[in-house]
Amino acid sequence: MSDIRRRRTFLIAAGSALALATTAACSSGSTSPGSGGAAAGAANKKVRLITGVKSDPFYITMACAAQAEAKAKGLDFTADGSAQWDVSVQRPLIDSVAAARPDGLMISPVDTSALTPSLRQIQSAGTKIALVDTSVTDPSVGITRISSDNEAGGRVAAKALAQEMRDKGSVIVISVKPGISTTDARIKGFTEEMAKHPHIKVLPTLYDNDQPATAASQIQSTLAAHPDLGGVFAGNTNTGQGIATGLKQAHKQGKVKVAAFDAEPDEVSALKAGTLQVLVAQDPAAIGVQAVDQLVDAFNGKPAKNQIGTTMVAITKSNMNDPEVSKYFYKSSC
Repeated sequence: MSDIRRRRTFLIAAGSALALATTAACSSGSTSPGSGGAAAGAANKKVRLITGVKSDPFYITMACAAQAEAKAKGLDFTADGSAQWDVSVQRPLIDSVAAARPDGLMISPVDTSALTPSLRQIQSAGTKIALVDTSVTDPSVGITRISSDNEAGGRVAAKALAQEMRDKGSVIVISVKPGISTTDARIKGFTEEMAKHPHIKVLPTLYDNDQPATAASQIQSTLAAHPDLGGVFAGNTNTGQGIATGLKQAHKQGKVKVAAFDAEPDEVSALKAGTLQVLVAQDPAAIGVQAVDQLVDAFNGKPAKNQIGTTMVAITKSNMNDPEVSKYFYKSSC
């Protein structure tokens, strides 16, 4: 994500990938350079993927790309995910992996610390762990951590939203819950950037527990309490869906400007309809591909890259039909 202080600059920048990390990533659905068949050390290794929310198009896109890359590398790969973003729901999946003792585990932990003891135990038993999208605070867990530059993404959202709001009014962040590495970073970047806009009042952050219906209710309550509400930042896919629904029900779509993370099908439809004004799309496919490739390197005795950042793209109604932008739309199935 690049300098977009003025509206025209933003719209131009939004038409291309905004590389926010020093490590270049693959584009959606592609494999990394030199990713041919696996060497003997990686052939038939068992790799398991546990995503944050199984039905989330972000994670579906990641799983589809990882599956394709794993097949190309000759790995035994399966994917599963939580039914909802909750430690108690993800923990049994982790326990199942611990019992199976696969060679590799790709995981998006739903909490930065609660699951760490289980992950340490899996790692000490010989399973190589790749943290994808989200991470844990313990630096000893995982041979690699692959995600978007979420703090920078929050700054991009704030700049774009301030422009849409013409630098006045109130703005609110609605996100999932505290203690999630990715969304916490997005909120940090957003609030720090928005502090540079003194005529915009930042309201206290609300959390919807990843429930679109809750986000819809929260935005309607906020509208009633703050008639000057001019903008909303949605921390993730489900929140973006809920905000779009709530604004439509309140007949405020287009009047209250919305910047949302991700580019899942409902969000893309909302962008087209004018309910959302900006989508900050990640590249979950590249995250999945890179994680498989790093595990393969580790299986073959090569050092894994400790941190990998992937490309993010700002999508607007003006550029959404550009093939170089639309390729970042998320999938609902493989």
